[in-house]
Amino acid sequence: MIKIDQSDLIKWLEHVRIYANNGKVVDYIPALANQQPETNAVAYYPIGGELIFTGQAEYKFTIQSISKVISLAVALIQHGDQAVFSRVDKEPTSDPFYSVAKLEVEKPAKPFNPMINAGALAVTNMIRGRNSEEMVGEILKLVRVLANDEQVTYDQDVAQSEYETSFLNRALCYFMKQHGVITGSIEELLEVYTKQCAISMNVKQLARIAAVFANDGRDPDSNEELIPPDVARICKTFMVTCGMYNESGTFAINVGIPAKSGVSGAIMGVIKRCGGIAVFGPALNEKGNSVVGIKLLEKLAAEKMWSIF
Repeated sequence: MIKIDQSDLIKWLEHVRIYANNGKVVDYIPALANQQPETNAVAYYPIGGELIFTGQAEYKFTIQSISKVISLAVALIQHGDQAVFSRVDKEPTSDPFYSVAKLEVEKPAKPFNPMINAGALAVTNMIRGRNSEEMVGEILKLVRVLANDEQVTYDQDVAQSEYETSFLNRALCYFMKQHGVITGSIEELLEVYTKQCAISMNVKQLARIAAVFANDGRDPDSNEELIPPDVARICKTFMVTCGMYNESGTFAINVGIPAKSGVSGAIMGVIKRCGGIAVFGPALNEKGNSVVGIKLLEKLAAEKMWSIF
């Protein structure tokens, strides 16, 4: 068991705060542009232990691309891996998460993995529901179970802001619909996708979700199965290979844990059979990852020997 106490979190968060000056808050989603770079927090949820945290741990942010892990889990639970991977591939890519380039040259035009936007849209398109409200409900149902909080929901303002500016994601959807990768209404799919990205929580809740994956899909307190272990394994594998956008290889070398980031500045990390960690810092590097979050995880991983490699 890797032991982390609050003094570790306080020490390293104070040590890395300055790196926020090296990043930039995302501005292509208007509702996120007013986030403050100095807002930073970290929480660690050990399996069978007590949550520890520091910084602005009550501050709520939208999870953005971290939701791709949750929607993948929902689709795998509902349809099985064979059906899911008939729509999306399993391979990393060096292209940015928003890229359309590989869709144009691959035959069939299947997204490389579920962690890029095209792949996540294809996965979300599979979630059951007679309409967008029911589909969003399926995602929220799992999120609330993992976070152990029935109050978790999405930020309506951020969802609307993303929906109104999702021009590139619309293009990805129409391209994939042309090639039979997705079906149904593009606008309904974008409504679901932008709401899943706008799911709002703090680092304490996100760390608990990470702890479920660290415990192979089981509740970190009761040990009750919340996600089938094979689904948890698949999700964690994608987090290692694709979870940090096209910085995943560097992150694997420097930190070496399954992790998923979002452009809000959140990172969810999984320390196998030990616990889950969540970091928030909205200043991003050129790859779209939190500069404070990356530095903090690098420091802790080196000190605690987290790497799975």
